[in-house]
Amino acid sequence: MYVPSLKKKYDDEVIPALKEKFGWSNVMQVPKLEKICLNQGVGRGVADKKLVDTAVAEMTLIAGQQAIPTMSRKAISNFKLREDMAIGCKVTLRSERMYEFLDRLVSIALPRVRDFQGVSDKGFDGRGNYTMGITEQIIFPEIDIDKVNNINGMDITFVTSAQNDVECLELLKELGIPFKNQK
Repeated sequence: MYVPSLKKKYDDEVIPALKEKFGWSNVMQVPKLEKICLNQGVGRGVADKKLVDTAVAEMTLIAGQQAIPTMSRKAISNFKLREDMAIGCKVTLRSERMYEFLDRLVSIALPRVRDFQGVSDKGFDGRGNYTMGITEQIIFPEIDIDKVNNINGMDITFVTSAQNDVECLELLKELGIPFKNQK
């Protein structure tokens, strides 16, 4: 049976390290990564439907799982937006695909960011989840730079079972996300 390398690292290294750091006696107290949600808004998709279709295709390549278009909930005349109009795309990753995506993000995609100083530690929500933004989808190796017409960013949300931000930060650090050095 196939087990992703990051899942193996979580089981063999992260769980014992977090148990020791926080003084937990039970393995079930250790927080785990539950899912990773990728979200991409395409603002110009209101005028051109093909932009949303391109974003869905690129997100599917990046995630390794079919992305779905997100629809507007209500009409806003100032933005020429109608109800149920495609304005972006999203995909939720769980289990093996989640660990494979995180491994590619940390080891391949983030080092390709120009002038990369580390990931900001300001994206925590107070409930043990973390959201980060990426300004260019071309940092992922699955995207062919020659075929890209528009540079789009995306939001990546890590949903964990951690009770607070400190536990979530330690979990994500142990999984290899390079946070900025704190002063």
